[in-house]
Amino acid sequence: MMRSALVTGGSRGIGRAICKKLAFELGYHVLINYQGNEAAAQETLTMIEEGGGTGEILKFDVGDSGAVHDVLASWSAAHPDAVVEVIVNNAGIARDGLFMWMTPEDWSTVLHTSLQGFYNVTNFFIQKLLRKRYGRIINMVSVSGVKGTAGQVNYSAAKAGVIGATKALAQEVAKRNITVNAVAPGFIRTEMTKEMDEKELAKMIPVNRFGEAEEVADLVCFLASKKASYITGEVININGGIYS
Repeated sequence: MMRSALVTGGSRGIGRAICKKLAFELGYHVLINYQGNEAAAQETLTMIEEGGGTGEILKFDVGDSGAVHDVLASWSAAHPDAVVEVIVNNAGIARDGLFMWMTPEDWSTVLHTSLQGFYNVTNFFIQKLLRKRYGRIINMVSVSGVKGTAGQVNYSAAKAGVIGATKALAQEVAKRNITVNAVAPGFIRTEMTKEMDEKELAKMIPVNRFGEAEEVADLVCFLASKKASYITGEVININGGIYS
């Protein structure tokens, strides 16, 4: 049996760090999902293989239900001995701007990727997890989804929606030894934040610095492990104390 973990948006940043942790620390065969940057996804896979782990790349847009089903069904048929135990819904997109000027496309694209993406990927596997009576579903949200952030009404709404889904689904599947949790990062040093004024923003953060992707991945790895079997329906903030 090939124990596997799927990480959506796993090619860069927090997603890449999560892929590596799941491979190296929990021994999972990691399915690295990406949509556009094949080179980055391949680089993540190379890092895993050079470190002694195993994985493969799956290309699909999480917001496209047909693409998600086709790729995952094809992979499942090709690997009848594999079982996906861990799902990390990490893929997301930001289209920031004041709500008064927000276009319908910027609204729907962000919600479709985070919220519809959560449904498309998780729903494909949920019956399999229930039959196996084991699973870990970890949804990457944001401090914006917990408290709301000006200029990110769409992103805040999308992540808040995933938080609500996390809490509800956790109650539905807990009896089958499946946990569902959300991780809400604050300012994390990645490509998405490299244009920000880190020195100035750090003054707002009690620990006085941005977080590292590896720190977020450590938390996700713990939630994906058997050590976290009594934690479910939770939203865990990892933000240096900026909001709790």
